Amino acid sequence: MPSSPSSNLVYQLKVTLKGIKPPIWRRIQVLNNTTLSKLHRILQVVMGWTDSHLHQFIVGRTFYGIPDPDFGMDIRNEKGVKLGQIAAQEKAKFVYEYDFGDSWEHEILVEKILSPGEGVRYPVCVTGKRACPPEDCGGVWGYADLLGAIENPDHPERDEMLEWLGEDFEPEEFDADSINQMLKKMSK
Repeated sequence: MPSSPSSNLVYQLKVTLKGIKPPIWRRIQVLNNTTLSKLHRILQVVMGWTDSHLHQFIVGRTFYGIPDPDFGMDIRNEKGVKLGQIAAQEKAKFVYEYDFGDSWEHEILVEKILSPGEGVRYPVCVTGKRACPPEDCGGVWGYADLLGAIENPDHPERDEMLEWLGEDFEPEEFDADSINQMLKKMSK
């Protein structure tokens, strides 16, 4: 592991959507000085979410997000907190929760801490598996029900679910190239 604390380091993160089998995951590389606010936007892109709901990061018993006095939680502002501050070493884990209604929990594991590659613009999505569930489908159990309905030609709600999903949804699809194109636009 590189040791210079003042230099930018690259964190290779494995982001796994909890409770889904087979797993939906992404491997991304981001700079250690990335704020949690920016990491939220990166995770929205790499997972395929639409940033339509609240979110938070959970590190031990500390919650980071966008503080709101009406929400009634002790939540620290994510804007000034950098990734390297909450996950200082390899194998560190924390949770990113998106959409408090559906409660999509993502386990984030720091797999490696690397030196930046020459000429590489971060963030970058290295690889991953499977498509992100559609927004507002009811969380882990709703998604399982949705997949069961669209995979069964005799299911009474199949046509309705396929219409709601649209023609483009393919649960096994993953396209790192299109994700990286969106990340490039984001980093400009």
